[in-house]
Amino acid sequence: MERVSTEAVTEIRHGVMRMSRRMRTARSPEALSLNKLTVLGHLYRNGPGTAGEVAGAEGQRPQSLTRVFAELEAEGLISRARADRDRRQVVLALTERGAEALRRDVAEREAWLAGALAGLSEAELDLLRVAARLMERLAE
Repeated sequence: MERVSTEAVTEIRHGVMRMSRRMRTARSPEALSLNKLTVLGHLYRNGPGTAGEVAGAEGQRPQSLTRVFAELEAEGLISRARADRDRRQVVLALTERGAEALRRDVAEREAWLAGALAGLSEAELDLLRVAARLMERLAE
């Protein structure tokens, strides 16, 4: 198998990073921080979990997210409860208010993206959908 060229790697990295930055700037100034969205998104996708489970799955340490967890709880976006099996552990869960905050954030980014995609041809949209599936696969 042929090696991937440095130019291809650079071009793909640049495109992914630029798109990521652009989607972040499409969010409103009062939007939640990226760390908060990461936690809410994890709980939405995976259900309740301990601080260690959430942090580990997101490549962070629980101590790094302690303040984020506390702020999310204070804002009513997550709840904390003692685990049924091990009462020493605390389980974090997404509240309905947290799910709504996450939906609003996603809607803002999707509205921007829909506008940006509107100028593309059907073939270009199909190509981006294939690329999106490939990026999902690579991210796993």
